[in-house]
Amino acid sequence: MYTSINLKKRLLVVFLLLSAGLFIIMLRLTWLQLVRGGDLQKKALQNRLAVVPVPAQRGIIYDRLRRELAINITSDYIGVFPPEVRDSGRQQEIAAKLAEILGQPQEEILEKITRPTGFEFIARRVDLEKARKIRELKLPGIVVVPENRRYYPNGVLAAHVLGFAGIDNQGLEGLEAMYDKELSGVPGQIAREFDALGREIPQATHHYVPPQNGHSLVLTIDQTLQYIAERELDQLMHSSTKPRKASILIMNPHTGEILALASRPTFDPNRFSESPPEVWGNPVVRDAYEPGSTFKIITAAAALEEGVVKPEDKFYDPGYIQVGQDSIRCWAYPLAHGSQTFAEGVKNSCNPVFVSVALKLEEKRAGSFYDYIQGFGFGSPTGIDLTGEGTGILIPREELKPINIATIGIGQGIAVTPIQLAVAVAAVANGGKIVKPHLVKEILDSEGKVVRRIEPEVQRQIISPATAQVLRQLLEGVVSGGTGRNAYIPGYRVAGKTGTAQKPGPGGYQEGKYVASFIGFAPANDPQILALVIVDEPQGYPYYGGVVAAPIFQRVVADALRYLKIPPQYVETPKEEGEKKSVEVPSLTGLSVQEAKAKLAALGLEARVEGEGGVVVAQIPKEGVMVPQGSKVILFLQGQGEEPRVPDLTGLRIPEAAEVLEALGLKLWPEGSGQAGEQNPVPGTRVPRGTQVKVKFYEPTRPTLGP
Repeated sequence: MYTSINLKKRLLVVFLLLSAGLFIIMLRLTWLQLVRGGDLQKKALQNRLAVVPVPAQRGIIYDRLRRELAINITSDYIGVFPPEVRDSGRQQEIAAKLAEILGQPQEEILEKITRPTGFEFIARRVDLEKARKIRELKLPGIVVVPENRRYYPNGVLAAHVLGFAGIDNQGLEGLEAMYDKELSGVPGQIAREFDALGREIPQATHHYVPPQNGHSLVLTIDQTLQYIAERELDQLMHSSTKPRKASILIMNPHTGEILALASRPTFDPNRFSESPPEVWGNPVVRDAYEPGSTFKIITAAAALEEGVVKPEDKFYDPGYIQVGQDSIRCWAYPLAHGSQTFAEGVKNSCNPVFVSVALKLEEKRAGSFYDYIQGFGFGSPTGIDLTGEGTGILIPREELKPINIATIGIGQGIAVTPIQLAVAVAAVANGGKIVKPHLVKEILDSEGKVVRRIEPEVQRQIISPATAQVLRQLLEGVVSGGTGRNAYIPGYRVAGKTGTAQKPGPGGYQEGKYVASFIGFAPANDPQILALVIVDEPQGYPYYGGVVAAPIFQRVVADALRYLKIPPQYVETPKEEGEKKSVEVPSLTGLSVQEAKAKLAALGLEARVEGEGGVVVAQIPKEGVMVPQGSKVILFLQGQGEEPRVPDLTGLRIPEAAEVLEALGLKLWPEGSGQAGEQNPVPGTRVPRGTQVKVKFYEPTRPTLGP
């Protein structure tokens, strides 16, 4: 009896243990099947299948006339199926042969071909000869597969617009990055089956998923206009001006289409890694700078729209204007423009006139000037389709003081991006509308059909058409008879504005560092194109926008008008054409005053003589500077053996004054910085050689802006 009971207990224990084990197994199977099933199935498939990627073809980038700017060319990549290599037992041999052809360390290749994975890349973008040699070896597990890579047939042309793509054809900069999703497409793949020992299964199904090629872009950029802009920049960078950098923008002011966008220094997108990363970005949309007198267009637009000024209103310029405890000088100081109308003040780019107008605007309604600044788009991105757009810098509204209003009115104390300024001035050209700028005109599918067309987008009306028309006429006067004469194009009515701004730096504004610019449009009465030229830190003198940037604008826009077949509006008489022509100042050193005057007269230039008799020992401007006919060249004379006369140095900066005095055998004793004003001994005084001439140089409490 006892034995029977004991046996039953044992059987019960065994049954319970078996039941518990079976229950645990069921739980484990349930967990593996229902919870982990999908993941484990995927891993099993990965162990059985080796996937060879098939890249999609990246979309083409065209200019507005369907000329290719970015295309694809074929190269090869070397791949490996490690299971096949291990199965062959020839790992060392394969690694050695590949290393010899590819020029890579054998240890690195051996590590790749023996990894516990289904597929690995060994080398990308292998040249045709190396790929041919590897293909002929027929090494087990090694494949040579064609792939597309990006190529830019025009080299540096439009590099800052296009950007570039990386080794995996991913967009990294410019439009390539901005439209990477549209351009990339969807990659395909080929799957090959292997058994548990890593051997390819004979007659196994090779699963092929075809790639979906990317969409193509048709840009608003015109390749010819882009070439014209870059040609001028290349000439500028290799001239005596030698700026730190420079940019040119050409756009349609009615549609916001960017026709050309160029900057220097630049890079070749085919070899972008050879250039420093700081040159990859587009400075026209990323960099902020103080615009100087070009911003006076915005001040004038706001004042005319609010009715605080009319073209015929009278102003008086004594050479400066007092704003509270601060004094702001005109760029022409110590000279003054005197009595003038607002129209003449615009033509002369007179600082006191625009300070007065900005303060009047604020007096009428507090905050109104700031409203117009924001309304024109400053302080906010324009929305242009490029990566990394900046917003500029505005003083917070609540921190504005009268001196801030005054300086902003002449383009100081505010930082803008070039694209912001172009969009704002385009509103003057198109009748008062803020239009969104854009670089892409159409998006095409892989068959060339249009899938999306980007239409012009008017964001708001900032000034009335009547105000825009009045301002266009005022800006036309700047070119026809004001500071922008070097932008004059024979046969066309041109409107525009010069700008010269001293660059801010640690502790204040930097002596001798300027940004010279010119912005304008043509024809003035029916604007078809707008152009902006920015020259950062031009070397030498003069450095004004009217002398450095305006001639570049003239050449670019003149060629653009002819290319776009916009007919001249009138026929220029030879006399008028001669009056507007720019000429190069010749070398006059060593000539007599009669010879120098004759040489200048032959070029249509005038002479201002400092000193008597002898020969020319110094001149301002220097030789090689381009100036409009009718300009004056200062000749400093010195007779042999006679005591020198102290020259009139008014308006010269320290390096120029020092050079002139040194040529006369005198020494400079400078006080202050800026432009020469008072001097002792007074001009015309005969002094012994070696005499020190004490000159006081003046800078306004805010930097003087040039025309």
